[in-house]
Amino acid sequence: MVNLIWVFLAVSGIAYAAFAGTMDRVNEAIFATIDESVMITLSLAGVLVFWLGLMKIAEEAGLLTGLAKLFKPIVKRLFPDIPENDPALGYILSNMTANMFGLGNAATPMGLKAMKEMKRLSGSERASRSMITFLAINTSSLTLIPTTVIAIRMKYGSVDPTSIIGATILATMISTLAALIIDRYFYYRRRKTGQTL
Repeated sequence: MVNLIWVFLAVSGIAYAAFAGTMDRVNEAIFATIDESVMITLSLAGVLVFWLGLMKIAEEAGLLTGLAKLFKPIVKRLFPDIPENDPALGYILSNMTANMFGLGNAATPMGLKAMKEMKRLSGSERASRSMITFLAINTSSLTLIPTTVIAIRMKYGSVDPTSIIGATILATMISTLAALIIDRYFYYRRRKTGQTL
């Protein structure tokens, strides 16, 4: 559906420019932004490779395992439907850890695997309680180091690109807490009225 919206916006914009006689400005804008978009992509790729390398070092050093053990009791309470040593918990913990370090691109494959495992556990085509909770947490995404935003700020010459870390931590803590409260509210409300997911 989102792809159709983007196609509609692009086609309608080009059609409007053709009727308004401003195709030359559309062409200028396209070619002016291509160079900048390639440079942003390359600079972000460099930062992403750096942080993924650090994550690999942290994984080899046992830091991620330690974080996973630290958060496992919390995650187990958030996802009581998932058995103790099921692979879904490992994928959830890996996804949450990657998101905490602002590595959304690295977290995505782990999130998809977590959803696949939770779908296997539910045995249904409908979203389970755990899947909904995971989606809420993943969308709000508690972030400690927003690496992508820091990289963009560095690219555009920010005087202090890391100054947003405190605000990011606060904002994402509030958004994650709000997501959990809303998730639990609707879960208990549905349970009280006898509705199933």
